[in-house]
Amino acid sequence: MKLGVICDGISRDLKHAVDVMDEFGLTYAELQFVGDTEVGDHTPDQNRDIDALLRDHAKPVSCLSRHIFAGMTVANKPGDDLHTKHMDALKRVIDMAHIVGSPLVRIMTPKKEQILWGKNGAEKWNVAQGAWDAQLPLIAPAVDVARDAGVTLVVETGNGTMVNSNYTARNLIDDLDAKDALKVLWDPANNCWCHERAYPDGYAEVKDGYLGHVHIKDVQVDTPRATLEVREMGKGQLADQFQPMADAMRADGYDGVVSFESVYHTGDGDFEKGFRACIERFKAHFG
Repeated sequence: MKLGVICDGISRDLKHAVDVMDEFGLTYAELQFVGDTEVGDHTPDQNRDIDALLRDHAKPVSCLSRHIFAGMTVANKPGDDLHTKHMDALKRVIDMAHIVGSPLVRIMTPKKEQILWGKNGAEKWNVAQGAWDAQLPLIAPAVDVARDAGVTLVVETGNGTMVNSNYTARNLIDDLDAKDALKVLWDPANNCWCHERAYPDGYAEVKDGYLGHVHIKDVQVDTPRATLEVREMGKGQLADQFQPMADAMRADGYDGVVSFESVYHTGDGDFEKGFRACIERFKAHFG
């Protein structure tokens, strides 16, 4: 499969990150922060410099991953100040995508309301009434902008967002009738928080044309204690699921990129060291 990395997980110095990618034979660069600047906030000249560096090293961009819509709530309304701020940022990221040749732009979803649907009494007493539908008009304009610009959005399954599973991601795409312009950015480690098992359950939700991009890391979650631990790959709760996931994606002809997300360290804050501890296992499963 096509393997890459979220570059700033190695270093925000893109040249150094690219050198490390070369060291480990990784091809696809996912950009989130370059220097101290989030994608979408670089100048046109900086974007051209980023593009030149990556092209010189034969590193195509897989995805531009700004935190579009992160931090919003379903109390926000289309066109309010915060929504407008995120939409403006999205347009800047799309402009950057055209310069660096990124086919994908990431979006997030608003902060999570815990119970979205229910029955046999829960629909009256427990469901956050109207929460799911309230986010649809927030996301729909982004889909329209992406269609007009000729790029594809990918919605990440996040820990604390309305879309926190492949099930909810697929529902969002279906409710927006947006399968042509919006795909799932599957982060199976994030989905652990809501106890969606990556394989076969999570994969089954997205394998039929919904899957656009993948993030890989390993974690251990303790939802009752509200605690998340990032672990060395193969030492968390996804250890027995990585290979079946990879085998299924190969068998089904997944042609997107699998990005390693280097957010593990041993307690010393050294994320590049954490990357080096994990990357060979990542390649062994997905390479």
